[in-house]
Amino acid sequence: MEERRLGPVVGLGTWSTFDGDVELACSVVAAAHDGGTRLYDTSPMYHGAERALGAALEDRRGDAIVATKIWARSVEEGRAQLAAQLDGYGGHVEIEQVHNLVLWQEHLEWLGREQDAGNIHRLGVTHYQSSAFGELAEALQTRRFDVLQVPYNPWERECERRLLPLAADLDVAVIAMRPLGGSGQDERRRVQLSDEQKRELGVETWGEALLRWALADERIDAVIPATSRPERAVENAGAGDGPRFTPEQRALVERLAAT
Repeated sequence: MEERRLGPVVGLGTWSTFDGDVELACSVVAAAHDGGTRLYDTSPMYHGAERALGAALEDRRGDAIVATKIWARSVEEGRAQLAAQLDGYGGHVEIEQVHNLVLWQEHLEWLGREQDAGNIHRLGVTHYQSSAFGELAEALQTRRFDVLQVPYNPWERECERRLLPLAADLDVAVIAMRPLGGSGQDERRRVQLSDEQKRELGVETWGEALLRWALADERIDAVIPATSRPERAVENAGAGDGPRFTPEQRALVERLAAT
């Protein structure tokens, strides 16, 4: 965790997946881990997913990178969230992110002290709405954050305008949320690739193509597709293997996404 780069890697997101179902979380995490996944993203706002993830990672904690969040309207609430996280994740968190910029300036001060104490390895900041990207840039320009998390897929590319160049300039790692299409993920994932398109892209599925499209941008360190299906977790993990997409392959994915 001393180096900036996280990958490029395919992680596992936990939004709207197993919630508080520990048995399901153990199944999905085991499949993801066996497929090579080491980065796991969660949050206190994910309806019990954070607690379930902690239980699922118990025997795998040593080689897992936990990226969780503070989502709190007061410093006291934030401190309580961190205390629960440290208890559930073995006394430390690799990446602690201020979720959706909520009270980020106030949280930054005490989180910095926790980082100095070794309880947190990296600080990050997130938001899912492009309307907040100006404030995200302001947060990055404090040079206090090591990680940025934003949406990135062929339908949501607003971060390319300012945030990705800024993150590269400041040596900030970038995690791409919603790599499979965000709120329209189910419909957008139904693109059926022809055999010729599969050969041209070197993939088996459209989902793999989307993940590899995002990872082909060298400013993207990780993608975090969420799933509650173990077989899909294995499929997603495999998208991190192989060479980066060429510009021509990326352009093909963009054309297919636009249809």
